[in-house]
Amino acid sequence: QALAGTVLTLLCLQMGSGPEGEEVFRSLKPLLVSVLMDSTASPSARQSCATALGMCCYIAAAEFEDLVSCLSCLESIFSPGGAGEGGSAPTHHGPLHCSALQSWSLLLTICPPSHIKSILDNCWLKLPPLLSSSSVALRILAGETIALVFELAQDVEEDLCHQDTELLCAQLKVLATESNKYRAKMDRRKQRSIFRDILHFLESGEYQEETIRFGLECMYLDSWARQRTYQAFKEVLGSGIHHHLQNNELLREIFGLGPPLVLDAAALKASKVSRFEKHLYNSAAFKARTKARSRVRDKRADVL
Repeated sequence: QALAGTVLTLLCLQMGSGPEGEEVFRSLKPLLVSVLMDSTASPSARQSCATALGMCCYIAAAEFEDLVSCLSCLESIFSPGGAGEGGSAPTHHGPLHCSALQSWSLLLTICPPSHIKSILDNCWLKLPPLLSSSSVALRILAGETIALVFELAQDVEEDLCHQDTELLCAQLKVLATESNKYRAKMDRRKQRSIFRDILHFLESGEYQEETIRFGLECMYLDSWARQRTYQAFKEVLGSGIHHHLQNNELLREIFGLGPPLVLDAAALKASKVSRFEKHLYNSAAFKARTKARSRVRDKRADVL
């Protein structure tokens, strides 16, 4: 079941948003929902179906009712005490909650403004409790989703600045400076970095732009909505994301990249760095790194 969900996601990604993709999604959506809501199914199968449901709906859903029903289904999984978990706390089944929340937030990016207002009224207070999860991945994803909700609220001119916002910012500050030794060092570092960006956005409205380079092209992630979309496709495609950004017409349309570039042999050859040039670059980088480390070692020796 887990593998079938993954294959369905990739199939829908290849077929695109045309009639064929719509037919595949329409016929298999009930099965995806059934497995996702089945508490006796394996966690890996439910996780795969959560990803497939969100991605296929994003790509191929033709009816607004399909979007609303998928949002509701996914929300029931990650909400504290959700029906999909039989009332369990969000600290359990971290990967399943992550997949459901990631798919839910992906679908938020294509919601019409009228429905965004309804979601803000009904779902906003369900997100902050997820920041207390024992899963670092779920905490980070919850923080990014909160930032996305704030961004969407700005777009529809809704004001979220009420008494709960101050409490939320205080909670985010704790996560942005957390130094608990019982958490892995890499987890602490990643969490602090991301929550600093989230807190900065909530306080100033400024997003830390990121550049994604692939082949001779690049694209800019300049909003939480664009970042969520990119991360969702990257999660599915893995190391193949750059190839698809270059050649997959669906992805290029989603990210506004235009038709795939057609390069002749001469242009391809000119774009490739020769082995000798790579060697020179690596040698220079190695020397610079050695000098920098030597200076640090000298300072440590002086202190000792």
